[in-house]
Order: sequence, then structure tokens, then C-alpha cells
Amino acid sequence: MSLEVKGVLEQILPIQSGTSKAGKEWSKQEFVIETEDQFPKKICFTLFGDKSSLLDGFQQGDTVNVAFNVESREFNGRWFHNINAWKITNEAAGQTPAAPDFGEIPPPNEDLSSSEPNNDLPF
Repeated sequence: MSLEVKGVLEQILPIQSGTSKAGKEWSKQEFVIETEDQFPKKICFTLFGDKSSLLDGFQQGDTVNVAFNVESREFNGRWFHNINAWKITNEAAGQTPAAPDFGEIPPPNEDLSSSEPNNDLPF
């Protein structure tokens, strides 16, 4: 299951790393966005391993679109949840440019204040 959410990048947390029981090294980085819904929510996402490079070039305050998966696991009778991001795009870069400003539209050449009716209509 893949989901997407749009929001403002609120916080980029420091990279955490360690070694598993099996001796494998791991690293993760978390970041928080605030949604732009009617009732905004803060969501903390996790990037594992080399995925932390996805945050390169992003700053707090950027509007981002995050693609993610949700997974849960059980440990000692308790359930733990992860929100794993796998794609981050900058919404400002994806926006369409604003329409050019052509200034004021010039008035028509004919004088509309004349008392003669305009008979140019085909009906």
C-alpha cells in the first residue's frame, strides 16, 4: 500500500545510527511535516539507510509531497508503527508558472455612448 500526503516541512531531525544484534550497521533519519488540511496534523516520517539522502536540498518551510508506506510490527505483545517515506518532491518546483501579466485591456475603438443603435448583429 502506497500513500501520499502534502504539507510543510516543519523539522528535520538528526541522523541516528547503530549496529543490530546481527552486526549489521543501520541508520535512519526522521522528519516532520504539517498537513495543510482544515485541521492540520503533524506527521513524523522515517527514512532508512541511504534513503536519508532524499532530504538533501530541502529546508524547513518547504512545501513537500511525501510518498510513503505504513507498516506495523509486534514486539513482546505490543505493536509499533513506522511511516516509511520513499519519495519526497518539492511542490514549489512542480507548480505551474503564473500567467503573464498583460496589463490593462485597452478600451474598444468605437464610441459606445452614441445614440445610434448598433446594427452589426446577425439576428
